[in-house]
Amino acid sequence: MFGKENKVEGAKKDKVSLAARGARWSREMKSEFKKVLWPTRKQTINNTLVVIACVIIVGIFIWAFDFLADQIVSALLALFKG
Repeated sequence: MFGKENKVEGAKKDKVSLAARGARWSREMKSEFKKVLWPTRKQTINNTLVVIACVIIVGIFIWAFDFLADQIVSALLALFKG
């Protein structure tokens, strides 16, 4: 029983305030942002164009599949409707 009381008292002493934790987090975040290799304007524009092209291509494939599925279902319904 004596050991539990010491653990509780030790935990209370080790507790860091919210402001201190926030300040530490802010310093660490600033340090990490300095390590980031930010892309150049040209790389950003190039990557954006690649993403837009991929979205358009995938959109065309989805549209084509949807159109084809609609035509098949319509044909089957017309065939079995009589």
